[in-house]
Amino acid sequence: MDINELSSKIIGASIDVHKSLGPGLLESIYEECLCHEMRLRKLSFQNQVPLPIIYKGLKLNSNYRLDLIVENAVVVELKACERIEPIHKAQLLTYLKLSKMKLGLLLNFNVPIMRDGMVRIVNNLYET
Repeated sequence: MDINELSSKIIGASIDVHKSLGPGLLESIYEECLCHEMRLRKLSFQNQVPLPIIYKGLKLNSNYRLDLIVENAVVVELKACERIEPIHKAQLLTYLKLSKMKLGLLLNFNVPIMRDGMVRIVNNLYET
């Protein structure tokens, strides 16, 4: 499956979760439900994946975690906030760079219509 088809499936799963639950819950609830939805769709994923930070050869003792990595191809960052801010986009782009992945989805469930809470970010510095 190509990366665009995969991102469409992830977005479809997030829309189904949002239609069922609506806005106003904790991010952790949306994450658990999205994981269940992806299992139903037979998508492989990992959640709460540790993200090592290495600075000039020094591995930092950080507790950063990626919310989801789907099919070893897409980083998914979940939010349940009033609106997506520029810092959220920058955060996801940094996660993409550090994980050396190409595509990220920023999904904010605290919106009336899910499509208004979605941002797709491509890491142009991606190395194969």
